[in-house]
Amino acid sequence: MDEVLLKLKDVEVCRDENLILQEACLTLHNGEFVYVIGKVGSGKSSLLKALYGEIPILKGEAWLMDYNLVNVKRKDIPYLRRKLGIVFQDFQLLTDRTVIRNLEFVLKATGWKKKTDISKRIEEVLTQVGMQNKGYKMPHELSGGEQQRIVIARALLNDPKLILADEPTGNLDPETSGQIVQLLHDICSKGTAVVMTTHNYTLVHNYPARIVKCENARLSDIKE
Repeated sequence: MDEVLLKLKDVEVCRDENLILQEACLTLHNGEFVYVIGKVGSGKSSLLKALYGEIPILKGEAWLMDYNLVNVKRKDIPYLRRKLGIVFQDFQLLTDRTVIRNLEFVLKATGWKKKTDISKRIEEVLTQVGMQNKGYKMPHELSGGEQQRIVIARALLNDPKLILADEPTGNLDPETSGQIVQLLHDICSKGTAVVMTTHNYTLVHNYPARIVKCENARLSDIKE
């Protein structure tokens, strides 16, 4: 089903009174993979933060699934985020507990109750990211690439329609970066849309998908 997940039209985003994006337009369909490229400071991360309600959209039209991002209420943002998977560059895993406890924490926080359901879902997502034998490890016992796989597993827990990945390979070596991007492409091929910011043009070239460029406060589709 070619459902429109995201529609931005003439959107304006400011951060600390600096204009980040203006007249920005972007349409994203179900199951689509999009790279957002651009220089450091061009607004790529701010775009994702605007999509998950971290910074406000001031003008224009902005719909993400059933949510109007221009006037979304603060109390509704947690529900919006539950429909998204968010992957950060710096992992943001809870360092005082195992992988399984990290994932359990998210499921319980989002309303899962039954232990058997929780265990089954954790096993499913760890298998999906190739980490089924690492559930008992602490984050510091994992490599950067393994930690990022756990972060992707965490993003998948509530079966999101869209994953927002903010420079997910920024702290990883080239080979591991390629593996992470391939994993995101595999997830996308099963129907989850992915928006990934990056300034690594080698990855974009090696794992082709639609490219949107962030430049001069505008978004534009570019052809390879």
